[in-house]
Amino acid sequence: MDTPREISLPMVPPHAAQAYARIGVETGVAAASPHRLVLMLYDGVLDSIALASHHLAAGRIADKGRAISKAIAIVESGLRPALDRARGGEIAAQLDALYAYSTQRLLEAGAGNDAGRLAEVHALLSDIREAWQAVADRVEPVGRAA
Repeated sequence: MDTPREISLPMVPPHAAQAYARIGVETGVAAASPHRLVLMLYDGVLDSIALASHHLAAGRIADKGRAISKAIAIVESGLRPALDRARGGEIAAQLDALYAYSTQRLLEAGAGNDAGRLAEVHALLSDIREAWQAVADRVEPVGRAA
């Protein structure tokens, strides 16, 4: 698992950098297809889990907690509501169960400072993200992707 890179922006006021990042995200969201939006959610949750693991290893427990909270929020407020239970049938039900399990394991990882549980959820969601990427690539060939 790669550790997240920290970016230093000398002589740029923090609020300016945050505004720029927010505009970049909003622009990416506005231009993205539904498949790409789901990929963005997976990327966000995986980045948050990796960051939590990094903070845990460095002993930054409060930062670890914030990163885990963000990962849980993405699963519970992004991935789970995005499921189309009416058309998705058994696959949607299985993904919903996987997301519930992932949330539970993330809560346990946070409470117990358990890097193994973080790695477990990261691996599970990485596998699903790869499958989703394959679907997006088939539906949206590279030249047309947002």
